[in-house]
Amino acid sequence: MRLSRYFLPVLKETPAEAQIVSHRLMLRAGMIRQQSAGIYSWLPLGYKVLKKIEQIVHEEQQKAGHIPLLMPTLQSADLWRESGRYEAYGDELLRMQDRHGRDMLFSPTAEEMFTDVFRSYVKSYKDLPLTLYQIQWKFRDEVRPRFGVMRGREFLMKDGYNFDLTKEDALHAYNRHLVTYLRTYERMGLQAIPMRADSGPIGGENTHEFLVLADTGESEVFYDSEITDLTFGDRDIDFDNVEQCQGVLEEFTSRYARTDETHDAALFAEVPAERQRTARGIEVGQIFYFGTKYSESMGASVQNSDGKPVPVHMGSHGIGVSRLLGAIIEASHDEKGIIWPEGVTPFHVGIINLKTGDEAADEASETLYKSFEALGLEPLYDDRKMGAGGKFASMDLIGLPWRITVGPRGLKNGVVEVTCRKTGESEEMTPELAVEKIAKIYKKA
Repeated sequence: MRLSRYFLPVLKETPAEAQIVSHRLMLRAGMIRQQSAGIYSWLPLGYKVLKKIEQIVHEEQQKAGHIPLLMPTLQSADLWRESGRYEAYGDELLRMQDRHGRDMLFSPTAEEMFTDVFRSYVKSYKDLPLTLYQIQWKFRDEVRPRFGVMRGREFLMKDGYNFDLTKEDALHAYNRHLVTYLRTYERMGLQAIPMRADSGPIGGENTHEFLVLADTGESEVFYDSEITDLTFGDRDIDFDNVEQCQGVLEEFTSRYARTDETHDAALFAEVPAERQRTARGIEVGQIFYFGTKYSESMGASVQNSDGKPVPVHMGSHGIGVSRLLGAIIEASHDEKGIIWPEGVTPFHVGIINLKTGDEAADEASETLYKSFEALGLEPLYDDRKMGAGGKFASMDLIGLPWRITVGPRGLKNGVVEVTCRKTGESEEMTPELAVEKIAKIYKKA
């Protein structure tokens, strides 16, 4: 993409309403625009990152055998009355009526609708296990929406639901989701720690939240510092292997890690004092096992091997897709702007032409641009006729991981400058080697 033809409305001043880093930088970098309290338009740069995150979530869910579909955002209140949640959910549930006076709601979550689809089509234990999921917009009428996309009223969320014959099968689905979430977050350059959490209005006894440590986190967290040394890496997982998935769960949840809602001071005191940590955390996902809560109230049963109807065991599993943008920025930025991890960057590399209109600089920049496109990478080429300072400031603000600077002085020596946004380190090399270097980085990623 040529920056002269792109829609990137960057702001020089920090908007007064932005209280935290991610909100400030997303507004300044032209990623979002607030339309009303807690509701945002996603501008081109923000939308590109949102789609990158969404794609990673899809890929990791489907590797585990989970099946995508799409539910409507508006739901009938009748389903929620069946489960008993229509009144219990509280004022965060946006209720409305259609023109015929039928009670409707804007979905904050979709346990009832998925259960309804399941009970309509699945009748036999032979059709289990089954996990369905969607990535869809949700709405919760927060009393005080704040912090940009971190706590908005409208948000994009992945919600998945497993249906299993037994509790043991459903707990394996729980473990399988934990594995997929660890893989998902690491691909985005995040360390999200699974912590024992409260189930809230969704219900259930088994639940873990995934939290990214950040000073602006809404939750106080208590943890054993050993857990921050754990990484999932590129290990191969057989998602049908019960022991292997259980082993991952034990590895990542055996050390103390809890939110303030479930914190146990006595248990925490058993952690060696030098490893006790207290911090703030941003929730980016949660997994639940809630047994037969919804299947019993809504008649979701299957025939077992004896021909008897039994309610299925269920769990739900959510990832805050739009919230992840804020979390990534909170975890990866500096005083100049955003620093995107390579897995979610909107463009793979930025090209700055220091002297647009100079024949040599224009030709070298065009060659770089076309070379990256030929390799299937997305460059952002700053071909605007303006001073170098403004170009560098814009590129630092939007945070692309790699930048190539092209100027007449360097070209006289046959070189361009390649800069890593994260470290600030620069290296001069030929344009051909610059393309090769960037291509290798993304091939590994």
